[in-house]
Amino acid sequence: MKTSGMTLIELVVVISIIGILLVALGLGFSGWTGKYKVESQTNELYADLMDARIRAMQKKRVYFVMLAPTSYSIVEDTYPPPDGNGRREADSDTLILDKDTTYRLIPKLSSGTAEFSINNRGLLSDTGNIRLDSEVSPDYDCIVLSATRINMGLYDKDTGECNAK
Repeated sequence: MKTSGMTLIELVVVISIIGILLVALGLGFSGWTGKYKVESQTNELYADLMDARIRAMQKKRVYFVMLAPTSYSIVEDTYPPPDGNGRREADSDTLILDKDTTYRLIPKLSSGTAEFSINNRGLLSDTGNIRLDSEVSPDYDCIVLSATRINMGLYDKDTGECNAK
């Protein structure tokens, strides 16, 4: 007698294999998306800082960057008109960007403050780094600041340093 089709045992084995593959794929995908979110936010902060630096050089004005635990702001020195005075006037200067972050920002600047300026030649007033605090291990999760450069980097938990890539 000739029968065609699958037995119940064969069907259960195939479904089990598919289930195991889906679980493994799902766990790998969730780890990948966590890394992507941190890297994306690091890239966004980097782009905003570079934009402020370019604007400072183009407009020949000082820009101020203020970091908070879950947000950052960029202000253009416009008071007194026309070119500002090189000091941040909270009520009078022009707010360019005010952005919330998903991850906590941990600034480690040489001045010990959470703000720095970019002068009209594109030079930063402070050095150090800004780290995005997360539980995952992305390729980029911090910004390295020097007087003449802004670079993305990777935080080394062993040394406590942000290494530019």
